[in-house]
Amino acid sequence: MSTGSEITHVSSLGKGDSLHQQVLASFPLCDLTEEDLTQNPQFCKLLATLTQHVDPNGLTVPLKTELEKAEQKLQSQRRLWLRSEGLHKGLQEMIQDHCIRKHHATVPPDQNMFYDTMEKCLLVAQCIRQLDPSSNTNQDQPSVLGLDPQQMMELMPAEKNVQRMKQGLPRELEKHLKKKCLSLLSYYQPEWENESEGLKNIKLSHLSTQLDKEKKGAESLKETCRGNIVLLQRRTQLYLSELIKCIQLLQSLILDHRLRIQTELDRKKLDYFEGKCEIVLQKIKTEMVEIQLDTYTVDSISAHRKIREKLESELKTCQVEKQSVESNLASFEILGKEFEALAEEYCNLRQEIEINKWALKEITQCNDK
Repeated sequence: MSTGSEITHVSSLGKGDSLHQQVLASFPLCDLTEEDLTQNPQFCKLLATLTQHVDPNGLTVPLKTELEKAEQKLQSQRRLWLRSEGLHKGLQEMIQDHCIRKHHATVPPDQNMFYDTMEKCLLVAQCIRQLDPSSNTNQDQPSVLGLDPQQMMELMPAEKNVQRMKQGLPRELEKHLKKKCLSLLSYYQPEWENESEGLKNIKLSHLSTQLDKEKKGAESLKETCRGNIVLLQRRTQLYLSELIKCIQLLQSLILDHRLRIQTELDRKKLDYFEGKCEIVLQKIKTEMVEIQLDTYTVDSISAHRKIREKLESELKTCQVEKQSVESNLASFEILGKEFEALAEEYCNLRQEIEINKWALKEITQCNDK
């Protein structure tokens, strides 16, 4: 039976995108996206089934009921505590105001008696509360300075002063609270400060309703802001995921485009460098021609040409002599080793003759001088 009701509940939520939107709205604190629900349909159905057992904050229905009861009890206890605490603070403020007035002006004796009695009663009550063990525990607590509540009661003012103070206390407390309420009204709406007292009282009676209305409006705005924050976080996450996909797609497009145009780019670079090298070579040749033109003039070229012709003619003559010497040498080599000894002796004689000629020439020059 429960399975059939759960299936009926899932089908009643919707199908496709509407089901995803309702699941995301039912669990705003979960970090989920529509893509997660689309990729995991069974998990989506499980979450849709849980929506009838769990609230958006993740609490089950029984636990939420118990929590609401505990909160109501807590609020009731809090109101009681705030009431007594507010009354106590109001009485202390009245005593402080009286002390200030007493230092700045003369105060009637009966008023002094009233506030002195109230101050003593507050002090005794506070001491008794500190000395009296709590009613919620049965444990024995050590006494403070050996005192007990009965001893503190002996410090209370006279009974007639206490009764007189109790009779006038509601009236004085009402005046004090009314003054504080009018101060609050003036702070809340400064333009009402110059209004009449009757109009202030009327507006003061509606102040709590207006403040409660504004408080509810502020809480509604907070809830709206909280929902907008969750929606913004979800959309931001979706935006970032889509942005990552776009970046990946852009990277793949850039890589494909780069690989496709890389060959053409390399070819253009090669053509560019070839053209640049050709220009540099032509420039080098031009510089070489200019250097040659600056170095070799018409006269120097004609002189070099004549020198070249003379050297070529001398080269031819030397080559002819070389050939004749080589032929003679070849004819001498036919004669054998005996001729080598004669040739060597002949060379030695020729050297001696040359040396003698040089010495005779030197002697002749010395005699002539």
